[in-house]
Amino acid sequence: MSLLGIDIGTTGCKLLALATDGQIIATAAREYDTLRPQPDWAELDSARVWALVCDAIREVAAQTAHDPITAICAASMGEAMTPVSAERAILGNCILGFDTRGAETLNQLAALDPLAFFARSGNAPAVVYGGPKLIWLRDHRPELFEKTYKFLSWADLAMYLLGGEPVADFGLANRSLFLDVEAEAWSGETLALVGMPADKLPALARPGTPVGTVPPAVAAELGLPPGATLVVGTHDQCANALGAGAIRPGMAAYGLGTYVCITPVYDTLPPAAPMIAAGLNVEHHTVPGLFVSFYYNLTGGALLKWFRDTLAPLEHAAARARGEDVYDLLLAEMPAGPTGLLVLPHFAPTGPPAHDPHPYGLIAGLTLATSRGEFIKGLLEGVTYYFREGLDHLARAGIAIEEYRVTGGGARSDAWLQIKADILGRPLARPRITEAGALGAAILAGLGAGVFSSTEEAVRALVQVERVFTPDAVRHRQYEERFALYGQLYPFSRALRDAAPASVP
Repeated sequence: MSLLGIDIGTTGCKLLALATDGQIIATAAREYDTLRPQPDWAELDSARVWALVCDAIREVAAQTAHDPITAICAASMGEAMTPVSAERAILGNCILGFDTRGAETLNQLAALDPLAFFARSGNAPAVVYGGPKLIWLRDHRPELFEKTYKFLSWADLAMYLLGGEPVADFGLANRSLFLDVEAEAWSGETLALVGMPADKLPALARPGTPVGTVPPAVAAELGLPPGATLVVGTHDQCANALGAGAIRPGMAAYGLGTYVCITPVYDTLPPAAPMIAAGLNVEHHTVPGLFVSFYYNLTGGALLKWFRDTLAPLEHAAARARGEDVYDLLLAEMPAGPTGLLVLPHFAPTGPPAHDPHPYGLIAGLTLATSRGEFIKGLLEGVTYYFREGLDHLARAGIAIEEYRVTGGGARSDAWLQIKADILGRPLARPRITEAGALGAAILAGLGAGVFSSTEEAVRALVQVERVFTPDAVRHRQYEERFALYGQLYPFSRALRDAAPASVP
């Protein structure tokens, strides 16, 4: 028997079929494009995305005939919710988090006591969340809104379209702004304030809860075994933490992709005031009694890609022709110790604490003696300083991190992980499977099907640490000295930006 985990993201989906001893049986992936029907709008063609997910399921199912899929679960991006009918038909597109629609609802929520609203919802109101976009649909697409049976996030939508009941976990429900975190229920107070009918939202349950089985007709269409268990999934960041083995307080997942995100795990709800000041949220983890937050940077690994495409395009083309990884070649040029550069990685809209929508990064310390290796290492140091600063914000809220589990494409780089360990002063453990979102979904599938009796048992069986990167004490002290200067960059950047000509964003 095998377990199928599905990770549905903003630009693509990844599928992973695992044996119950953790061996990978099959993988598949598909990509899709963002639609931009108007300026500042961003949608996915939900029908097209689902067709691609189904195509990937067929590919995986064909490779698991000798070890049939017993249970299926999905993780997904938050915020984006798709309208569906009671007959399991997709009625329209989903609106993505970085779409700007829904500002009118934010004005309503802004009138509330911010501390009280945070204590209830675990969030400060922002346009990124999915709930305000549903209110926009109510006001601007009333016919679609009225005929919609449920609005479902992608993890819930996948299980529903495969034959399960429309059920969401607390993590994805949180991304609407409509959840009462402590009550683990939709907030009647918030729904009444904004005028959102509760019956258009899914039922709620813990991730790992069975919600049905694959019916024969769907099984025949996709090549799945009929009767495979369908299981409530979760927010992709929570699944990533689970798939990395970050299931105890003091641990954190450290996702290194196009975006970089730290997901700390803790067991006590933090006070609202320092969380709001740090621009942080509170969300249920997949493990009962545990919570997570997200400290992220939208530049992240995209800065490394920018360096490759802008400053090393010939090397990239040559490495690709030889079948080599250009990142390995470029990072091999880095010096051993800290660089003389200071980089403010605000080259895209920032995450916490400022949530600054106007990018204005800085690279300080360049000279004619600066080598390409020093340049690229300086960029990686700057991205990590951003998260070193985040540790101070988290600490003020009572959230401490003692161990990181690294995931994503960047986790394959030994050099990058050592830089992070040296700057953060904490060990970084790399699991054998670094695409942890789909693995986290597969773990939930196993829990829902009764393959494992507990999260701890599932993690022991399916998550193995491959290597631990420990900080070098000397380099950590050097980086702490540099970090004291890093804090001066953002105020200086804002002053430069404010003084720049109007053509500069």
